[in-house]
Amino acid sequence: MPGLIRRNDIDEVRARINIADIVGDYVTLKGAGVGSLKGLCPFHDERSPSFHVRPQVGRYHCFGCGEDGDVFSFLQKMDHTTFTEAVERMAARVGYELHYEDGGQANSDHGNRARILAANQAAAEYFVIQLTTPDAEPARAFLGQRGFDPGAAQRFGVGFAPKTGLTKHLRALGFTEAELVASGLVGEGDRGTYDRFRGRLVWPIRDVTGQTLGFGARKLLDDDQGPKYLNTPETAVYHKSQVLYGLDLAKRDISRGRQVVVVEGYTDVMACHLAGITTAVATCGTAFGVDHIKVIRRVLGDVDNADSRGLGEVIFTFDPDEAGQKAASRAFSEEQRFAAQTFVAVAPDGLDPCDLRLERGDDAVRRLITAKKPMFEFMIRRVLAGHNLDTVEGRVAALRASAPVVAGIRDQALNIGYVRTLAGWLGMDLGEVGRAVASAHGKVPEAQKPRYGTDAAAAPAPVENGPSLVHLPTDPSTRLERDSLMAILQHPEIIGVDLAQRASRAAYANPSLAVVRDGIAASMDAFESPEWLDRVIAEVPAPFAMLVKELGVAPLPEKEGRDLTAYCRGVTANLIERDLLRRKAELLGRLQRTDAVADPGAYREVQVELVRIEAERRELRSE
Repeated sequence: MPGLIRRNDIDEVRARINIADIVGDYVTLKGAGVGSLKGLCPFHDERSPSFHVRPQVGRYHCFGCGEDGDVFSFLQKMDHTTFTEAVERMAARVGYELHYEDGGQANSDHGNRARILAANQAAAEYFVIQLTTPDAEPARAFLGQRGFDPGAAQRFGVGFAPKTGLTKHLRALGFTEAELVASGLVGEGDRGTYDRFRGRLVWPIRDVTGQTLGFGARKLLDDDQGPKYLNTPETAVYHKSQVLYGLDLAKRDISRGRQVVVVEGYTDVMACHLAGITTAVATCGTAFGVDHIKVIRRVLGDVDNADSRGLGEVIFTFDPDEAGQKAASRAFSEEQRFAAQTFVAVAPDGLDPCDLRLERGDDAVRRLITAKKPMFEFMIRRVLAGHNLDTVEGRVAALRASAPVVAGIRDQALNIGYVRTLAGWLGMDLGEVGRAVASAHGKVPEAQKPRYGTDAAAAPAPVENGPSLVHLPTDPSTRLERDSLMAILQHPEIIGVDLAQRASRAAYANPSLAVVRDGIAASMDAFESPEWLDRVIAEVPAPFAMLVKELGVAPLPEKEGRDLTAYCRGVTANLIERDLLRRKAELLGRLQRTDAVADPGAYREVQVELVRIEAERRELRSE
């Protein structure tokens, strides 16, 4: 087994990796000031972005839940890897050869998760090759009958699992039986182990980074007694409630176009993408739920504020059968978790996107999405369809059933609009419908009630046990101290050792920021090193560590496009000059109290110090 990775190698890999690229695979990031990006936190459920990434500093920090760290800790928390796995993964990404304390090389068997992912990747490649064999004729026929040529199969990594052969193939590649069982590729029975997927068409299910987490497989042969669709069981990497098929292919267009289309099956995703709807994704053997919403909101950049609310689109496609109607109800029950607008698209004649494309072409799929209806309109009409609106009794019953749906609309303008629309559909007095909706507000299911940023269920636990940036006073003096510390912590290469040392000797009015200043003074031997920020965090008392982390990541209060060097050195120089001015005032008072005749030496000493301070002020200004 290799020893610890050398510290210099870890620092080199960290320096070569742009943390924004890695975080961006999981979270849609947008500009938040000079050198700062922000998005929805992947570690807690929130409606307004408080998760900040500073590429130049190489760190992230959430001002909501307090999660903080570098690219390695991010991967550890998101993908449940070890530190060694995270470093080795990033080293492989940038093509850097790692060295270990004992002189050894990386051991490919460095973690259970990594081995499962490697086994899945090897299996995916094996399945793709098997699709070209004679035994895979039923699989090729199935794809062809649904309008998918070999190019489409290759685009989505579709393959074929033969009745036997996978286990032998993977064992030959060095995978153990325990690893194959842990990956879900192999099952265990009374007679020993067996290939889980046999004689089936197989789709790889990948995460947002493109790593294969598991598989979905469709039955093809008459002698297959298993279910129509069979998925990888829950493993260390595959959690069906948290993955969406096609997200790796759709994430860029989802982020750019602020739209996601949720369909019901793998072939529907393929059909949509081939028809030009490249934002389509599907759940994997489970109902659309809260965890799926969290994933979509992060990729969509679904922010709930006055400027962004309602800008994105989440479009659901449902079959008109009973299962599809139940799926629609489940999706509607979670609708209010989105800040984006939600829609429903139902194809004519009950066709799903795959069948629609097959029968009527790509343009029909595009028209299906274009003809979407707002989720609330769809659900209200569905409720009304269950009543006879030709009778007074039917209209009254329909009003009672539909009023809670309208009452659950969080947008006040939409609420009012749907009251009018419902009155028109029912042919009833507007005031009567309005009163029914108002009285139905208490009957709205909890999951459908409005969820704003103050929603207790979604809000993170407050960051406690120490000061935070949000608790600092906003007076000019405190702002100057805060901004200079941010510049020193985030851009030591701009500030320089001399200016940083002078700033660390300055007096601070805010006691919390003074502690951070002292931590900087105690860490000057690590100035401009990769461990700079971590050293300062380690030096300050534990209750102040969070404040240092926030100062090290928070956006600088400077406009984009301006000279960053001038700002950082300028704000630090202003702090030092403020301290020089304070010392000058103290010396002038001392000079007035000193008798030049009785104590000429002391008087002269004060004068010399005054001249030195004034010279230092002029030097600062000239710089």
